[in-house]
Amino acid sequence: MKVLFDTNVLLDVLLEREPYINVASKLVALVDNGRIEGSACATTVTTLYYIGAKDLGRKVAHEKLRTLLGIFEVAPVDRDVLQRALDDEGFSDFEDAVVHESAHAAGVSAIVTRNGKDFTKATIPVFEPFELLAAIAARAD
Repeated sequence: MKVLFDTNVLLDVLLEREPYINVASKLVALVDNGRIEGSACATTVTTLYYIGAKDLGRKVAHEKLRTLLGIFEVAPVDRDVLQRALDDEGFSDFEDAVVHESAHAAGVSAIVTRNGKDFTKATIPVFEPFELLAAIAARAD
């Protein structure tokens, strides 16, 4: 299963945000051990760095992003992705539309986010982190 991780889930790991860190870190561990393929939208990476550098300092943000980039693929954001996001009237938030179109470009089979309500018009299955963890566990049984 190839999953695009929304910014909020990766921020939960980067910033160790409670109460979300537990499930988010388990999902990242599944990527790290090869049980699922993980992708992050290219714009997510820049956002992670920006927020991480402010909260943790540049050096720590660099180290954590290098680790994430070592295990995650990067879903593209190019002119076509941005144009499709602009044309997609199903999303009220442009950033969410970009994530969705980037997920399509990367060929993922699901998106994991804590903001499922923002992806109600998605054409890719969308999971809350705990739902994805449960679905993966069910597949393993």
